[in-house]
Amino acid sequence: MKILNSIQIREWDQYTILNEPIASLDLMERAAFACTDWLLKNGYINKSFSIFCGKGNNGGDGMAMARMLASYGNQVAVYIISPVEDMMQKGTPEFQINLERLRQATSVNISLIQNEEQFQQFQKGEIIIDALYGSGINRPLAALALQIVNNINISGCEVISIDIPSGLYVDHSSLGNATIHATHTLSFQCYKPAFIVAENAFSIGEVHLLDIGLHKDYYQSLTDLPELIDRKKILNLYLPRNRFAHKGNFGHSLIMAGSNGKMGAAVLAAKACLRSGSGLVSCFIPKSGYDILQNSAPEAMVLTELHFKSDTKNDLERFSSIGIGPGLGITNETIDLLFQTLKNFSRPMVFDADALNIIAGNKQLFDMLPLHSILTPHPKEFERLFGPCQNEFERINKATAKAIELKCFIVLKGHHTLITTPLGQQYFNSSGNAGMAKGGSGDVLCGIISGLLAQGYSPENASIIGVYIHGLAGDIAAQEFSQEAMLATDIINSLPQAYLRIFNSENA
Repeated sequence: MKILNSIQIREWDQYTILNEPIASLDLMERAAFACTDWLLKNGYINKSFSIFCGKGNNGGDGMAMARMLASYGNQVAVYIISPVEDMMQKGTPEFQINLERLRQATSVNISLIQNEEQFQQFQKGEIIIDALYGSGINRPLAALALQIVNNINISGCEVISIDIPSGLYVDHSSLGNATIHATHTLSFQCYKPAFIVAENAFSIGEVHLLDIGLHKDYYQSLTDLPELIDRKKILNLYLPRNRFAHKGNFGHSLIMAGSNGKMGAAVLAAKACLRSGSGLVSCFIPKSGYDILQNSAPEAMVLTELHFKSDTKNDLERFSSIGIGPGLGITNETIDLLFQTLKNFSRPMVFDADALNIIAGNKQLFDMLPLHSILTPHPKEFERLFGPCQNEFERINKATAKAIELKCFIVLKGHHTLITTPLGQQYFNSSGNAGMAKGGSGDVLCGIISGLLAQGYSPENASIIGVYIHGLAGDIAAQEFSQEAMLATDIINSLPQAYLRIFNSENA
């Protein structure tokens, strides 16, 4: 699914109006009906609604919803925000028409709010509909709107925002601005950049996309946009297995991981790599962890420093992929290990955890990264590598710029993990949950991507599939064990179900 910015969203509306064709007012009616239908289907029947409207088209949506909700017997009150200084502004034509329709069709109480004192207290149990400002907002909320938004946020009432929570910018940071804190956001047709960054979590609540029939030709004409990864995307990238294949057809992965006290990271990465489908998996670990790895992952082969004494280049070239970093430590020995590996392995690698920390402390290693390698930092590791950012939009832009500069793939981990490519393409993941925010989850992801890379997937596709299936396995684990109790091990154990869920035709 493509992610559109505010300009593209506006252009899509206009394209639909011109080419369907449909009047702007009728498109608004379609949007209001979709929102009302969602409310009714989700149990919002015989409720008390307070609908807050601005004088723009978002307010017009709210007026149309008020008319529709009242027709189903709900108690509806409408509040139009109109500061004294804006009294001469009547609003958009669509707003005016929907206001008149509401007056003629119902007995809904309509109040004009010119100052905070005119507004009474919220009633317990009422539903607040936020139709103040939509995707077009480009400045912080002004005095009266700011007061109303703050009152809504402390009301304790359920809040449902239409299009986007009022005060939130679509495609750049809103940090420091007052915004509605929605319980649900009912948006239209596609994800917006604002919905995928953690800094907006308290504003957007649960996001629900509603189809209002915008013209598909415009959407299909857009290329090189950020994308939200979904099951359909994964199915398009999947490489089916030849029934005559043998283990040599699916690559040989090398996991370089672990140190005293952190052998668990190596075990997790190895098991995940095995579960990803790699034909063979070897693990290069400290000799002190030999028994641990052999007992924990009997399907994997184990190598220690004793095995890399003769010809390191020939030793490494037999592997299809290398994943390095989980639990590795940042000693002089591991710094030398990373240097020797970079010197003697030319294919794309997966760099995680301490491998990233070593690179952050030895920036000259950036110049040694194999072309199209994959870096998998969490935000703190990203900061160590590339410096601090003021907000998540800045971090996304910096990750994209660095992927282009270094000719690598950056997998910036988070709720909607970002994958950005050497050509500047951005993908955001749609699977996963907060239960995965605990130690070991990143080691699992490193193992999965390394295994996919070994099987012949391109670095781009290995990253996309790896991130999605990792998140999906986390969702399956959370369903069984809860987000609080699930472990990284549960993600690995849920990988078989994740594969079945993606590729089972009954899920189509």
